Amino acid sequence: MADAVWLVVGLGNPGPAYAGHRHNVGYRVVDELGRRLGSPLRSHKSGRAEVVEGRLGLGGPRLVLARARAYMNETGGPVAGLCTFYKVTAEHVVAVHDELDLPFDTMRVKLGGGDNGHNGLRSLRTALGTGDFHRVRVGIGRPPGRQSPADFVLSDYSAAERKVLPLQVGQAADAVESLLTDGLDATQARFNS
Repeated sequence: MADAVWLVVGLGNPGPAYAGHRHNVGYRVVDELGRRLGSPLRSHKSGRAEVVEGRLGLGGPRLVLARARAYMNETGGPVAGLCTFYKVTAEHVVAVHDELDLPFDTMRVKLGGGDNGHNGLRSLRTALGTGDFHRVRVGIGRPPGRQSPADFVLSDYSAAERKVLPLQVGQAADAVESLLTDGLDATQARFNS
């Protein structure tokens, strides 16, 4: 599997009504990676996802960037379909997602784990039959006061957060690139600080 394909999936909800939500930070990171590849995501022939295929640098790893055209809690089906289409195994899947348990403007990279109440991760685990895929966990922090976590993730970033968000998205994209080129240990040493 020297030239195995990596599938990098940004978790989020489709449509303009959700675009600014904290829950859609995975979409933003995948869009940034697509910009770096010089190509926007386009409809996949399955109709259930938007993708762009490419390589990281000259002779670098092959990758498919993807966003499911399904709501967060139904992400697994389209992702499993892409895994079958591109012959990608779970250990070559990278899910980029929001993480309530990390403060805003922090992130962690890991392999495997539970879903921690995240509906997108739960859907992926169910559809892939395993939780042994990579995660780039982008911190969004906990909701203020008594706001429910569900309402918080489905709300827009604050004005102050929107100023920092492009840097956070860029750093998460850097972490994905590092994971694919340098491996998990080196990426964790660099980004899990």
